[in-house]
Amino acid sequence: MSLLQRVERAQQGANGENVVAVVPVAPPPPTPSSTAGRDDMLRNVRLRLQAEVISSFDSLLEGPDTAIRAKVEAMIDRVISLHGFAVTRDERLRLIEDMANDVTGFGPLEPLLNDETITEVMVNGPSHVYIERNGKIERIDSVFLNDEHVLRVIDRIITPMGRRIDEMSPRVDARLPDGSRVNAIVEPLSLVGPVITVRKFSAKPYTVDDLIRFGTSTPDMFEFLQACIEARLNLFVSGGTGSGKTTTLNVLSSFIPNDERIVTIEDAAELQLRQEHVITLESRPPNLEGEGEITIRHLLKNAMHMRPDRIIVGECRSGEALDMLQAMTTGHDGSLSTGHANSPKDMLRRLETMVLMTGYQLPLRAIREQIASAVDLIVHTARLKDGTRKIVNITEIYGIEDDEILTQDIFAFKQTGIEEGKIQGRLEATGVRPTFMSQFQKAGVLLPPGEFGIPPEDPANPSHSSKSRWGGGNAQVVPDAKILALGKGKAVTAGGMVYVSSIGPIDPETEKIVGGGIKDQTRQCLQNLLAKLEGAGSSLEKVVWANWSLRDPTDFDSFNEEWVRWFPGDAPIGQGTLMPPLQRRAGFRISIGVIAEA
Repeated sequence: MSLLQRVERAQQGANGENVVAVVPVAPPPPTPSSTAGRDDMLRNVRLRLQAEVISSFDSLLEGPDTAIRAKVEAMIDRVISLHGFAVTRDERLRLIEDMANDVTGFGPLEPLLNDETITEVMVNGPSHVYIERNGKIERIDSVFLNDEHVLRVIDRIITPMGRRIDEMSPRVDARLPDGSRVNAIVEPLSLVGPVITVRKFSAKPYTVDDLIRFGTSTPDMFEFLQACIEARLNLFVSGGTGSGKTTTLNVLSSFIPNDERIVTIEDAAELQLRQEHVITLESRPPNLEGEGEITIRHLLKNAMHMRPDRIIVGECRSGEALDMLQAMTTGHDGSLSTGHANSPKDMLRRLETMVLMTGYQLPLRAIREQIASAVDLIVHTARLKDGTRKIVNITEIYGIEDDEILTQDIFAFKQTGIEEGKIQGRLEATGVRPTFMSQFQKAGVLLPPGEFGIPPEDPANPSHSSKSRWGGGNAQVVPDAKILALGKGKAVTAGGMVYVSSIGPIDPETEKIVGGGIKDQTRQCLQNLLAKLEGAGSSLEKVVWANWSLRDPTDFDSFNEEWVRWFPGDAPIGQGTLMPPLQRRAGFRISIGVIAEA
């Protein structure tokens, strides 16, 4: 026995208790081989202590926490003495802390969960533990003893929630008492051993001030989003994994007035609303017999009978998207949810896919009409390369045209530079005035002077919403003057020829698109074309080539009937094309361009 072992060896007292002596002098610097040997020895100690803890777990839990720690200390001293292990004072204290965490907490996860600087914990089997801190992932020294050790921690997490994990059900979603989200997956699905992923949430919910301090967005943008919530706009928060969707949703939910009844629905309850009238619903997995499952879809349908003012779904992943859209259009304005997507347009495509996952054979046109009517705003979050999380887009969904959902960015993130490795920039107005601005006035929401940089209303071209739930389902959206200018055409003379760009069906006196069908619009186009040619010193008789763009190709026969009336003899040669989106959006059914002799 070495001198160090003889000095550190537990000595028997008169009462039979073990007394651990502490070496008063510093040990010599350990060599790599001695360090590896001590690691193996400490691992052996932990394995024996683990067996002791498992065999006497129930008795250890009896009594207050101070008694538990005393029992753990006695157990450790007994095992060290029985097997002759030589441990230092610091190693003994570390063993006591580890075993106490195993008995009363979540083992090696406990100190990581208590560290407020850590936002995510990832256990990839017993020997590989990673954390996320300040948006960066790093590996740490903390390890589990073996697969069984990891499984015991998983059981401690999910058992209070009535959930299970085994070969028949090898994955589970759960939450910790503080609301942190947990996902666990084991063999045979995981080939590296049991895997635990913990998305930590602050014990104190993040506030607007916190997100402003983190640089997620600016005060005026949160003021704008607060106005949108108070005006009862339906809103989706989109973004990639770990981009801060749930945190953003939680902060946006805080803008809901306190006198409204709110129902939240989640797989694992993690939203932390501070309003008084909140009902929190949580889905339930099937039992051992595969029965008793309650999905988010079930809870959404039930919530419709609970007289909610607003419904908040933590995340739409599949068929519940259809029920969420229906709730948004049936008297539950101001509802909120999140979804995984890389951009606002990707979020719309994902909603389409999720609706199709219900199994209903719905036409794509019907699905898109439902989305366009239900969703007003998409707030898109992203985790940037420097690890920071920011709101990078605020996008309006304002209608549908030719089976395409119409969107426009109201605010977009503009990067201004990089300082000390951090991306600098802010959300800036894009110069587009959203169609929902009138809803603020209807809801009694006062906007600050300047309206967050959104351009003022143009009296000559007022915008009108096409949302049917706002009473604008059949109202024509008055196009922007810039779009109308495209339909007035332009004549250029060169090389003895006159080239006229697209002429639209715009009444020159009213500056509005003529109503009626394709024949009426064709007639107006040709009248405008005649005036344009005569102004350039030409005429319809000198047209040698024409191009007509139709919104709907099936309108060709009706268009041609009017065309041959204007060209009764040999009509000019030409070709037809599909109308570009800008002219469609303006309400054109046809536009005509020609080449004529000067």
